[in-house]
Amino acid sequence: MPAARLLRTLKAWLRRKPKLPCELQAGKDVIEAIDAGGLPLDPGRINRIARALGLEVSPKAAVEDTVERLRAAVGRGLENLAMQDAANKTKGARK
Repeated sequence: MPAARLLRTLKAWLRRKPKLPCELQAGKDVIEAIDAGGLPLDPGRINRIARALGLEVSPKAAVEDTVERLRAAVGRGLENLAMQDAANKTKGARK
């Protein structure tokens, strides 16, 4: 019954929750790209991602400064998600 198996697979795929919020994932991706190959050429993109993470960014700010603030914000966001996951796991545990 390949149709039933396909249906189960699709249902499981659709139920999955994304690991990270989209703005945090975008920030993480850009930081990884910067670490792999230097500063990006589009400072507007960096500013948009930083603003999506809640940072106030001046259009006159240097890209390097914004990247450092973005790196810190992504780190804080990942840390908060890890703490929430740990709290959710221990919340349902029996003692």
